[in-house]
Order: sequence, then C-alpha cells, then structure tokens
Amino acid sequence: MIPRYTLPEMGERWTEQARFDLWLQVELAACDAWARMGKIPKKALDVIHQKASFSIDRIAEIESVTRHDVIAFLTAVAEKVGPESRFIHLGLTSSDVIDTALALQIRDSIDVLAIQLNRLRDVIKRRALEFRRTPMMGRTHGIHAEPITFGLKLALWWAELGRHKKRLEQAREIISCGKMSGAVGTFAHMPPEIEEHVCETLGLIPALVSTQILQRDRHAEVLAALALLGSSLDKFATEIRHLQKTEVREAEEYFHPGQKGSSSMPHKRNPIQCEQVSGLARLLRSNLQAALENIPLWHERDISHSSVERVILPDSFILAHYLTVKFTTLVDKLLVHPEAMRRNLDITGGLIFSQQVLLALTRGGMTREEAYRLVQAHAMEAWNGGDPKHGRSFRERILQDRRIAEFVGRKRLESSFNIAAHLKNIDVIFQRVFKISLSDMKASEQGQPPQAQVAKPGPRNSPKKVGRGR
Repeated sequence: MIPRYTLPEMGERWTEQARFDLWLQVELAACDAWARMGKIPKKALDVIHQKASFSIDRIAEIESVTRHDVIAFLTAVAEKVGPESRFIHLGLTSSDVIDTALALQIRDSIDVLAIQLNRLRDVIKRRALEFRRTPMMGRTHGIHAEPITFGLKLALWWAELGRHKKRLEQAREIISCGKMSGAVGTFAHMPPEIEEHVCETLGLIPALVSTQILQRDRHAEVLAALALLGSSLDKFATEIRHLQKTEVREAEEYFHPGQKGSSSMPHKRNPIQCEQVSGLARLLRSNLQAALENIPLWHERDISHSSVERVILPDSFILAHYLTVKFTTLVDKLLVHPEAMRRNLDITGGLIFSQQVLLALTRGGMTREEAYRLVQAHAMEAWNGGDPKHGRSFRERILQDRRIAEFVGRKRLESSFNIAAHLKNIDVIFQRVFKISLSDMKASEQGQPPQAQVAKPGPRNSPKKVGRGR
C-alpha cells in the first residue's frame, strides 16, 4: 500500500517548534564544547542541560518587543535556566546558531525526501518490468517514429531518478556544514576548537572558511537538486498527459469511483494529478531562482537572503516531497491500455517501418540516396491516403513496387515490417539499467501481485480497468 501524503513526513521538520529545537541543540553543543575547555563549570553545565527549554508563545511575545528572533529565543531560554544562562551563547553570533541549525534541518529533510524517492523508484521499476515487452509507438516531435515498449519508457524514468538520488546525496554532503566563527568569521571570541567540537557532535563538517554566515551557494545547490527533481516529475507527468489524450488513450490516471471530471461534461476523465505535478514543479524552479539571487550578499553578510529562505526552503522541501509521494501513487495505480498501443502502432499502415525498408534496399545493393528517395515517395503518398493503383497503405505500396523487388526479395521485404526487429535488444537494455538477469525479469512477470492488472476493454468505470487500484 502506497501511503497517502501527510504533513508530518516533511512538514513537521519545518515548524517553529522544530527550528527552535535545533537552535537549542546547537547552543547546548556549544556549551558542552566550552565546558570541555574548562570555561563553563560542570555544575552550571548540568543546570543548563536540565532546565534549558522554551515556550514558542513566550518567544513570540518577547520578539514583538525586541524585533530579533534569536535574542527572543535566548531570553526565553534564560528565563527557564536562571543565572547559569550567562554561559549560553558564549562568544557566538546569531548566524552561528541559525546557519548550523539550518544545515541540520536541510540535511534531515533531504533524508526524508530520499526515502520517498526510493519508494517511487521501486514502483517504477516494478511497472517497467511488468510492461517491458509491451510494444507501443515511440514518438519524436510528437510524430510516430519507431516502436519501443512501455516498459522501456519507464526504465528511462527509473534511471533518471537515479541521477536525482545522486544529486540529493551530493547536496546533502555540501549542506552538512556548520560554522561557529563569530560575527565576521575570524574566531575573535572563541577558538576554532569550539566549532570543531560542535560540528562533530552534530554530525557536520566545519566550514573551511566563513563570514558571519555559511555561503549561500550551498543552499542554492540544494534548491537546484529539488528543482531538477521537480522538472523530471513534470516531464514524466507531461508524457502521461499526452498518453491520456482521447485520440491516444494508451495510459491514463486511475479514475476513482464517484470521481467527477467536469461540472458540465459528465464524460470527462482529466489528468488532474499530472497537471498538478506540472504546475507545482514551476514553483520549485522559481524558488531556485530566488536561491541563486541569495548568493551575492554584501561584504561579510546582509540579511536579504533570510526572509527569502523562510519561504523557499520549507516550501520547496514540502513541495518536492508532496510531488514525489503523489507521483508514486500515480504510477502505482496508472491504467495501461496495451490494445490502444497496438492500435496506434498500426494506424499508419506500416510507415513506422520505413527505415527497415531503407536498410533492406541498401543491403540489397541500391544506393542510399536512391533508396531514401524511393521509400520517402511511397511514404508521402501513404501519408496522403495513397491511391487504388499502387495501394493505400505504405506496406501495400512497398510490396507492389517492382523497382524495390529487383533489390529485395518478397520474403525479406515482408520481414521488414516485423516489429520484433525493433524490440530485439529491449532485454539487453533492461539488464544494463536494472542489473537484473533475464530469468529474473521473466520471473518478475510471472510473479506479479494480483492487483497489478493491465487495463482491459470494457466499460470505462469497470473495476477491471484498474492498473494498480486498491
């Protein structure tokens, strides 16, 4: 069962409570570091760990006066701790806490997204194996090109998402960095050992050099990874939207019982989930632009990036996670129509085999230029409906052409219209993509879960049409 999207999976990592919890975690790690150097008495450290806490309402109340969130946070914590609070935030500047905590927040959010991305890839892999030998029309420029399989299309999606997985891993490494270097990065009021201890405690790497902040190219790289993921999901959704067109109808979103497609047209079954994916992916791309604008700050720091990040970081992570969850369910329950794929393969009367005919002629001794001219002439006539004398379909015209017969025998010519030639290397591609043996691929076909049904002809609302319905 694919889980429905729920806020806690990602959203809880971007609440005020989560943000202040991380701030406190960083502050306590700094206190521990100072205590190790003998600058905070053990008794005071024990009190700090026992009493350090805060109330979000109290922080908001203080901030309404101070107009400074970190000072409001520290004041609220100090009220809980008492006199020993004088050791909290020792030698630190606000961004030491904010940026180090933000690195933890982003790192953990990437981990949540990576888990869902793996779920999506698992579903796509299963369905790719399910349809690995299901022929369909390959299209270039929106025009019929040559046959592929639906499984091959899904295998490409799986491999592309694998690159996004690597990008997220790289972004995680880049952002897993903390800083405790003070107001302009010079360690004027604390030794570098404090930074090293805090980062080690939190599982971060100290920045080699910093200003008052961590440099925002790190954050932009994270947003780039999210935007790229969203763009691929947009690409996949756009493909499904095309396949769901009435005149194509090779695959379509699952249509729930009782679902309505239009307030005025009862017949409508619209690809609304795919359209949502495409629309929301635009927000991820626009947020990346804002992240790029955050990189050029004044001198050692200004705060023009801060307000932007309060919007784009939680929004981008929640959106990316939501889209990945939504697309996982979409693919899992996708309705697939092999009979429509077969119909569309045949709709041009053999035009899709023009290259095989061209190659048969050149192998038979005709020059490529002459063969291309001859085959294209028949193709263009077939596009226009053909004629009774030479045949209406491309296949008929080719088989009746005496000039072609001089170079290619009838049996060999007829074999040029065999779809098997186009699919002979599909299994090789699958072995290369999934690192799986042919026997395992065949076993996966035979051992499909009972709910993994191909859509079958019948009433449009029949349960038999459910691809992966529940």
